[in-house]
Formats: sequence, C-alpha cells, structure tokens
Amino acid sequence: MALEEWWFNLRTQQVELGQGDPNAERLGPYSTREEAQGVLDRMHKRNEAFDAADDD
Repeated sequence: MALEEWWFNLRTQQVELGQGDPNAERLGPYSTREEAQGVLDRMHKRNEAFDAADDD
C-alpha cells in the first residue's frame, strides 16, 4: 500500500492528495491533510520568530 502524500497548492491555495501541479507550485509532501492545511500559518509564525530574533 502506498503512503498518502498531501500537498498545499500555492496556485489554488487548496490542499490536494497525490499528484497534482508541479512541485514548484506546491508545498509538501505532508503525511496528513491537516498538516498540509496548516503550512502557511506555520510558515508565517516561523518567519515572525526569525524576524524578531534578527531584531535582537
């Protein structure tokens, strides 16, 4: 049985399962839909933390 791979499509702003747009247009793969769905929020929080560390 193949593992499911979830992706966040940057072009459509949607989560998709398996093959879809080229990898340059999406983030992943993730093991769950929820993980893929929350990727932008995690990225924004991580960037804010990096920016705050740079300010110190």
